[in-house]
Amino acid sequence: MLNIIWLGFFFIAFLTGLYRLFILGDMNIFNDITLATFTLSKTAFEISLGLTGVLCFWMGIMKIGEKSGFINHLTRFLNPLLKRLMPDIPDKHPALGAMVMNLSANMLGLDNAATPLGIKAMQHLQTINPLKDTASNAQILFLVINTSAVTLFPLTIFTYRAQMGAADPTDVFIPILIATYASTMAGLIAVASIQRIKLYEPVVLCYLAAFSTVIGLILFYFSSLDQASMQQQSSLASNFIIFSLIIVFMSGAIKQRINVYDAFIDGAKEGFQTAVMIIPYLVAMLVAIGVFRASGALEITLDYARSLLIHYSLDSQFLDALPTALIKPLSGSGARAMMIDTMQTHGADSFAGRLASIVQGSTETTFYVLAVYFGAVGIKKARHAVACGLFADLIGIITAICIGYVFFA
Repeated sequence: MLNIIWLGFFFIAFLTGLYRLFILGDMNIFNDITLATFTLSKTAFEISLGLTGVLCFWMGIMKIGEKSGFINHLTRFLNPLLKRLMPDIPDKHPALGAMVMNLSANMLGLDNAATPLGIKAMQHLQTINPLKDTASNAQILFLVINTSAVTLFPLTIFTYRAQMGAADPTDVFIPILIATYASTMAGLIAVASIQRIKLYEPVVLCYLAAFSTVIGLILFYFSSLDQASMQQQSSLASNFIIFSLIIVFMSGAIKQRINVYDAFIDGAKEGFQTAVMIIPYLVAMLVAIGVFRASGALEITLDYARSLLIHYSLDSQFLDALPTALIKPLSGSGARAMMIDTMQTHGADSFAGRLASIVQGSTETTFYVLAVYFGAVGIKKARHAVACGLFADLIGIITAICIGYVFFA
């Protein structure tokens, strides 16, 4: 699947370039496409370089957490659920703790911390993967949940909306949570249906009900705050929790009489090796996305969709925010650029501006996460990971559009 999609980006870009050259007379189109290959190759390397320090630090912290025994305690709570969702993982395997930490960081909106933790989890899962070049069931489920994970504090989106002059930058908070929760559940159900995971078991249902209740209570609390209080308290909670975990890890290691500094260095070395390993995968994916965008294929698709909706007398307001939705699975920075452009063009408090913000927070950058996580362990055959991840994205985007109409149309 990944091979087909990757090739599709290039061939669609080439065919679109031919159309713009010979039909529209755009003499610079292939210059733009070729320039995108150089620009995105550089960008991919810069991303990897920027990740190096973050990966070294957080993998070092994870190593401390592993040796202190804290992560084992953390995973015991979720072990009954994870055993039923991922029966191939042995009890007390270190992958369980890394997955819990990664998902927790995603929920807190701590992207820089979530990525190295996710890579660490994928590396642990690879140790029990019988086919090293093919994604296992556990790896696929983890990746799909990761790419659609609920984000409780989308502070980046609030910041951009404030910079663009929104009267209430946080008015999209509840719609984002509803959309991202729908995306997560869709991803889980999609993978469960293919892997024949029994979600209707009492234990699984209890956990899902508990998580839903917690999210509901958090929604209720933060929706009752004013804009300034919401931003201040959500930021404080996120950063306090993550730094507290670092201190807890170190305290546990001290109690176990472990040399904390040496443990950190061992983990940091693994982080550096991982950063180098993912460079080819990032270059491959980001260049493909870059030529697809530079060719104008996205713009042509949107124009056709708009004319089709107008022909059938259907509302086309959501199309102004659709570029963010289409780019989001491909590129996080590209989707942010699309969101900002939409707010600049139509206004931060317009329907399109708000909808673009909701879409931006509803899903993750599926292909980026897939390239980084699978690339870190050398997986080449993604099996149903791409299809399930894109299905979760689709449900998240559809929910975002529906919720946008309910709240702001």
